[in-house]
Amino acid sequence: MKVVAFNGSPRKDGNTAILTETVLERLREAGIETEHVQLAGTRLAGCIACLKCRENKDLHCAVKSDVVNVCIEKMVAAEGIIIASPVYFADLTANTKALIERAGYVTRGCDGALRRKVGAAVVAVRRGGAVHTFDSINHFFQISEMVVVGSQYWNFGIGNQIGEVRDDEEGLATMRTLGDTMAWALQKLYG
Repeated sequence: MKVVAFNGSPRKDGNTAILTETVLERLREAGIETEHVQLAGTRLAGCIACLKCRENKDLHCAVKSDVVNVCIEKMVAAEGIIIASPVYFADLTANTKALIERAGYVTRGCDGALRRKVGAAVVAVRRGGAVHTFDSINHFFQISEMVVVGSQYWNFGIGNQIGEVRDDEEGLATMRTLGDTMAWALQKLYG
């Protein structure tokens, strides 16, 4: 079994990465292979509504100038998917949104290629907008017919400067429980 995490933060190894790695560590402890894809340093374009993915049905977006097709391949190959984003203006980052738009449109047009995979959202927040960002990511999982797992609280951690999220013990505990819950679900569905 494999879980691939997509971190939409423009900051490599920032608070979003710290939270994501906390979840992935629990999955690795459960014997699940993991991969953490950080989109920092990349620039993803949103869907251009060309409909070529629906015409071609080859699990590829017609826009080939960025890493979205590689991300889609990783999603399809994995049993579990984590989408992580910091909060930008009370929502997810533009890169995270572009990934969701394009991967969602491509996979839904190819017989629901993400159907029944396990999904989890991870959100890093300074102050407000975490629940809206969390909901935006979960909407992608739900429309993709995925199994969404949660934790003892909504899956977000609080921190402003890089590393400050390590001071949010409740947020880190939430991530550890999320990893445990995701591992349990994957073992029940795929074990």
